[in-house]
Amino acid sequence: MIAQHYVDMLGGKSVIRELAEWSAARGAEIGYENVFDYSLGNPSVPCPPQFTAAMLRLLQTQEPVALHGYSPTLTIPSVRAAVAENLNARFGMDYTADHIFMTAGAAGAIAHALRCVAVPGQEVLTFAPYFPEYKPYAEGAGLALRVVPPCVQDFQIDFDAFEAMLSPNTAAVLINTPNNPSGIAYSPETLRRLADALRAASARFGHHIFLISDEPYREIVFGGACQQHPAAYYDDTLTCYSFSKSLSLPGERIGYVAANPRCEQAGLIVPMCGQISRGTGHNCPASIIQLAVAECLDTTSDLGVYERNMELLYAELVRLGFTVVKPGGTFYIFPKALEDDAVAFCRKAQAYDLALVPGDTFGCPGYFRMAYCIDTEKVRRSFAALERFVREEYGAR
Repeated sequence: MIAQHYVDMLGGKSVIRELAEWSAARGAEIGYENVFDYSLGNPSVPCPPQFTAAMLRLLQTQEPVALHGYSPTLTIPSVRAAVAENLNARFGMDYTADHIFMTAGAAGAIAHALRCVAVPGQEVLTFAPYFPEYKPYAEGAGLALRVVPPCVQDFQIDFDAFEAMLSPNTAAVLINTPNNPSGIAYSPETLRRLADALRAASARFGHHIFLISDEPYREIVFGGACQQHPAAYYDDTLTCYSFSKSLSLPGERIGYVAANPRCEQAGLIVPMCGQISRGTGHNCPASIIQLAVAECLDTTSDLGVYERNMELLYAELVRLGFTVVKPGGTFYIFPKALEDDAVAFCRKAQAYDLALVPGDTFGCPGYFRMAYCIDTEKVRRSFAALERFVREEYGAR
């Protein structure tokens, strides 16, 4: 008998993926260049030449058995040490290789982190708007995901709502900064207040509440800002990172978990991850990819295009009368729809060859996401369709 749980999941397919599929089908009819596909967060810039050079050098100089064989269960020690040194230099931390576990992207990192600090039946809190895959990640670990309502004024944290939702059954809090879909990065003040609230709740309930910090967009910050490292604010933090966005490597599936050296049982987290892999199937990322990214830890793709696209799009949305909080990073922007029903709003936009994602998908009805990881020229060309959509469907604004 097949598993009914996953059959039931077929009725809740990813809206983002469905819109991307619609865009591809529409593109086959009219030319994809004429479809303004703001649906999928797929990096639009190539990986840096340093990564390609590292791959070529490894292939040309290293033993094939070492490059293509299994990595150690706890992943490659030299790679873990390089990641630790890089984090220490950037954020003033004191990680060692013993605190780093390489994973199959941030998804694999979160899968391990959740299982390290929570047991089936416990709760994980996150903040709307949030990445919708958090729900199956949590449920796959036997956990309940509870969502704190959004603070739509600035998409920081509504601390009154958050503190009211903390309970003795709270095992962890899952954050994403800079955030998908809002593009907002948590301020130092927000992170300090969050750490204070977690310390107080841990003391009140008599157990450590962990912070799981999902940071795939860490390098994509705007205005010359320096991205904060939440683990520097709160000891019981597991950081989940992906190279998908910083190095434009989403297909290579490479990331890591970093356990704050001062977290509860810090020395056990990485060995536990090795055991968790046995049950999740997220075993040992490709050895050659681990080795190559270790040579590119201070390198990124040309991420400046995302800030240019953001500035153009933000200005146009404001001109057209949208209410929108200016992003501080990522390649997403999250305006308020021009009607209460964002699903209907985004459906109407498709008639103008615009693929926009309703905020309901992210736990924030009434808003919509635009992923502007597309060519700048196409962003500019989309403005005519966007203006026509607004004018014809909602009148002059």
